[in-house]
Amino acid sequence: MMRLTPISNLMARPSFLPPFMFGLLFATFGVILSAKYSSITVDQSALLALKSHITHDPHNFLATNWSTSTSVCSWIGVTCGSRHHRVTALNLSSMDLTGTISSQLGNLSFLASLDIHQNSFHGTLPIELTNLRRMKYLDFDNNSFSGELSSTLGNLSKLERLSLDWNQISGRIPNSLFKCKELKFLSLFNNSLEGSIPTEIGNLTLLETLDLGDNYFKGEIPLVIENLTSLQFLHLSNNKLTGEIPLVIGNLTSLRELYLFNNKLTGEIPLVIGNLTSLQFLYLSNNNLTGEIPIVIGNLTSLQFLYLSHNKLTGEIPLVIGNLTSLRELYLAYNKLTGKIPSTIGNLTTLEVIDLAYNNLSGEIPLVIGNLASLQMLYLFNNRLTGEIPLVIGNLTSLQVLSLDSNKLTGRIPTPPPLLQFYAVSTNNLIGEIPSSICNLTSLGAMALHENNLEGTIPKCIGNLSSSLTAVFLGNNNFHGQIPENFAKGCMLRSLHINNNELGGSLPRSLGNCKALNLLDVGNNNLNDTFPSWLGNLDQLQVLILRSNRFYGQIESFDITVSLTKLRIIDLSHNNFSGYLPTLFFEHMHAIRDEYGKKVEPNYMREVKIMKDAHLFWVNYAYGLSVTAKGLEMKFESLLSIWMQIDLSSNQFRGEIPKILGELHLLIVLNLSHNCLVGPIPSSLGNLSELESLDLSSNKLEGRIPTELINLGFLEVLNLSQNNLKGPIPQGKQFDTFTNDSYMGNLDLYGLPLSKNCGTDEETPAIFDRDDDGDELNWKFSILMGYGCGLVLGMSMAYIVFTTGKPWWLIRIVERVRRRFAKR
Repeated sequence: MMRLTPISNLMARPSFLPPFMFGLLFATFGVILSAKYSSITVDQSALLALKSHITHDPHNFLATNWSTSTSVCSWIGVTCGSRHHRVTALNLSSMDLTGTISSQLGNLSFLASLDIHQNSFHGTLPIELTNLRRMKYLDFDNNSFSGELSSTLGNLSKLERLSLDWNQISGRIPNSLFKCKELKFLSLFNNSLEGSIPTEIGNLTLLETLDLGDNYFKGEIPLVIENLTSLQFLHLSNNKLTGEIPLVIGNLTSLRELYLFNNKLTGEIPLVIGNLTSLQFLYLSNNNLTGEIPIVIGNLTSLQFLYLSHNKLTGEIPLVIGNLTSLRELYLAYNKLTGKIPSTIGNLTTLEVIDLAYNNLSGEIPLVIGNLASLQMLYLFNNRLTGEIPLVIGNLTSLQVLSLDSNKLTGRIPTPPPLLQFYAVSTNNLIGEIPSSICNLTSLGAMALHENNLEGTIPKCIGNLSSSLTAVFLGNNNFHGQIPENFAKGCMLRSLHINNNELGGSLPRSLGNCKALNLLDVGNNNLNDTFPSWLGNLDQLQVLILRSNRFYGQIESFDITVSLTKLRIIDLSHNNFSGYLPTLFFEHMHAIRDEYGKKVEPNYMREVKIMKDAHLFWVNYAYGLSVTAKGLEMKFESLLSIWMQIDLSSNQFRGEIPKILGELHLLIVLNLSHNCLVGPIPSSLGNLSELESLDLSSNKLEGRIPTELINLGFLEVLNLSQNNLKGPIPQGKQFDTFTNDSYMGNLDLYGLPLSKNCGTDEETPAIFDRDDDGDELNWKFSILMGYGCGLVLGMSMAYIVFTTGKPWWLIRIVERVRRRFAKR
């Protein structure tokens, strides 16, 4: 019989199930807690490993914050997920950290974003980073990472952004990268990557930004870029890409920015460029593009920046340029464009920069230029523009740079715009005086009016503007009167060119207030003064040109305060200086004397100016400087700091050449000709290892030519003529290249290349027996035969010379004979 147990009894009896279930739940919760704690410990260990690889933390961001006493999720730069409390993002950007990346960073298995840009991390990128399968965002910009990209990058299948700009990554782009088909942003700008752009790049159909600029990629732009229809930004500049711009680029209708400048691209600008109606930036400069600017350029009505300069473009500037009413910068310089500047340019009222320099443009500057109220920089130099400078330019109240030099402009200089910082109208046919309105340009930094037909006096206000003026070019005009004398304290002037005028008086002492002065050229005037010893206070002076004036007196004993230690070009030629050569002066020329010039990279005497809107322009302080070197007038467009020259010729210096000149080891040109120097040529001149030109002609030097001069391996020009030198001419090296002209007027010199060749100081004359008529007839006949054969041979050789040019075969024969006799 079955027994039934009352329900009340069952309820009263303790059950084993609730404790079991509770225990099970507790155990599970414990496991979960343990797993969570273990995962957090992994993340903490990975981050602490990274911290240990940081060698410099100047702001103590990690040193004071990343501590085991606080939760990882509260550390600076760390973001954790709300669900698993695992590290999902790490942002250490712009912390000025230095160090390497720990391989344990690859253990942050939940990491989706890693941003360490703008630091000084270096070394290679650890391969363990490719374990981070959740990674979407990688930004390593502006560090110093090196080595090659990992071939396992394809593991990062969720990657949407990869940025490695401004590092030192080398090698080729691994094909595995193009398995990351979620990529929308890929930037490898400014590294050392090479090879061709892989065709697999066409797989990245979601790309919106592709930046491979500033590398060493070569070959053609791959046609597969037509697949990248979402592309908005394409930068392939500063590589070695060749071939033509592919026609498929016309399919990229979403493009807003296209940068292909500084490559070796050829062919014409394709007409399909007109399809890219969303373009705002088009940079095709510095290639070898030919043909005309296509008319379809007028379709690009959203264009703000158009750079086509430094190509080989021909034809006229199309009238449709006037359609680009959003244009801010127009660069067409350094091409072969012809015709007139189109009047439609007046429609571009948002233009800030126009650069049409170095073309073959003709006609007048259009008056509609006055419509461009936003214009800040106008470059029209080196064209064939005629007519007068339009008065309306004076109304361009935003204009800061006006460069119209090297044209055929006529008339007078009009009133300049009020905010001008750089004013260049040199090398034209301008007449009249410098307008007094120039005195109102309180921001003027550089003024170039040289090589015109300007006259009158130099406005005195030039001295008052010297608190902003850094460069003044007034040479090769017809200015008279005196140099302004009011250069005030705080003068910023670095370069003053007033050469080749009719200026008189003396050098103004107030120039001594221009402590930054690098270059002073007052050559070819009528200045009447003693040597300006007060220039010794200008410790930045590098170039001093006083030639062809009426300076007089002695310079060997003047009082030097700072001693012109940086002086590297000095030309005092064609004056009336007298006395001994200035030994003390040479002692203080440390820029030429020391090896200091070889310890620094050669640089040009110029400076970049930055304007308010970050536009740049160069001020070339030595532009147009001319010196006499190697017997020729040399004109510099820019001057390297390694050019060292001393020219004291055509004065009345006397005494001996100081031996200390031999300590000016970096000297390239030395000219002491046409003085009254006596004594021997110092053997110490053989130490001038960089010397290319040495002229000691037309003095009263005596003694032998020192054999040490053979050591001058770069010597191209040697002139020792019109002295009292004697003895043998040194042979070998550069001395074998000099002609008779180097030694003329030294009656006691002998040896090649002179026809007089003395084996000994005294020659024994030949003795003939005059009593023997037959012998007399024989020797007379022999002489006549010799003269006759010599005449025929000489005329034959002359014919060969005149018909074939330099008879090098004959020179080699003569040289071999000379050496053979020399050995005997």
